[in-house]
Amino acid sequence: MEKTNKGFSVRRLVLSALFLALAFVLPFLTGQVQQIGRMLCPMHIPVLLCGFICGWQWGLAVGVAAPLLRSLTLGMPPFFPTAVCMSLELAVYGAVAGLMYKLLPKKMGFVYLSLLISMVCGRIVWGAAMFACMGFDATKFGLDAFLSGAVTTAVPGIIIQIVLVPTLVFLVNGTNGKRSGLL
Repeated sequence: MEKTNKGFSVRRLVLSALFLALAFVLPFLTGQVQQIGRMLCPMHIPVLLCGFICGWQWGLAVGVAAPLLRSLTLGMPPFFPTAVCMSLELAVYGAVAGLMYKLLPKKMGFVYLSLLISMVCGRIVWGAAMFACMGFDATKFGLDAFLSGAVTTAVPGIIIQIVLVPTLVFLVNGTNGKRSGLL
């Protein structure tokens, strides 16, 4: 039994490292152009998948680490406030997706519900963090800036996440929540 638990933890560690690497590399598909990155949200997908597949703790850790590591090593996204606020947003994505998936039935509708709740919670945390980083000054970051950054600009990325994430979760975990053998 101990051997199985250790192997299971190693599997989650390895998969989380893979998701972190994907979060690091996927933004290169946008050509490092901030406007395209904001539209497609390429770092969000691996973090959400990590939460669903590896569990909330791993999703939280990868969510915190991904934007900060990219910022410190590549300068993108800019460290403050962007990477700091993104790390909080993505941490919530990974944690909430993992918690909701653990608590709810492993049916497609509930995977979508888990995804949507994690996306809304993450966006709210991002908005609150940006507001705090801007000195709680609505003239620097108000409701219009929040709606633009969290929703309007990100619609293509939101659609991609809604289509891709549940599909990949079911391919990997199967309809009964158990690994299908793909990973």
